Amino acid sequence: MEIERKKFQGVLNILSFNRHFYIIGCTVLFLMISICLIFNVPNFIIWLIIGAFLYGLLMPLIVSAYIYDFSGYYNFSWLNPFKINDSKENTFVNINAGFDETSFIIKNKFPKSDLKVFDFYNVDKHTEPAIVRARKVTLEYPNTQQTKYNAIPLADNSVDVIFLLSAVHEIRNNEEKIEFLSECKRICKPNGRVIMVEHLRDIANFFAFSVGFTHFFSNKTWKHVFKKAGFTSINETKFTPFMSIFNIINN
Repeated sequence: MEIERKKFQGVLNILSFNRHFYIIGCTVLFLMISICLIFNVPNFIIWLIIGAFLYGLLMPLIVSAYIYDFSGYYNFSWLNPFKINDSKENTFVNINAGFDETSFIIKNKFPKSDLKVFDFYNVDKHTEPAIVRARKVTLEYPNTQQTKYNAIPLADNSVDVIFLLSAVHEIRNNEEKIEFLSECKRICKPNGRVIMVEHLRDIANFFAFSVGFTHFFSNKTWKHVFKKAGFTSINETKFTPFMSIFNIINN
């Protein structure tokens, strides 16, 4: 099944899923301007406040449009350097956190390979309004299975490639991340691999998302939890200044 993305679908998703932040931000800005006008605050301070708020509200949308609508992220050409073969003998797994925009793309790119899709969304733990809204509009891949983060229902050493695409940061607790990645290592074949794509808690994402960058985790944190899960070959490359691709080989 070919999924055709609409123009600016990425940025519209961000705006839709996080609309509560924009409503709150615009409301606070209106109140602050009103207070400044009442107390005759100098105009340059008012413009500084307006500029700061507009930066915080608009920059995430501009960066999201760049990443999700103009960078070619959904073309998956960034996978080509990893030379992943498409074969009837291969088993691929794609694991999401309740919002799946990639499984149909993966299947189209690797039509011969067997693709299994799992969703570790937990209604009790994943309570952020953005992910709740995203889940309502996600296009579910056929036979997607619900799974616990620490109990993926697959045999040991049975998977060639595991895709974790902008999903694992929803597991907020580091010990739970380690349990989840330990499960990934268990099901991964020797010399199989995990491909993880994530924003990082770094300078670039701070300037892009301001305090919102705390929703992500640092390079140091990811390497720590992968090592604790038993992986030793962990390589990071950048896809745009704002996203990292982790290529983890199960040695």
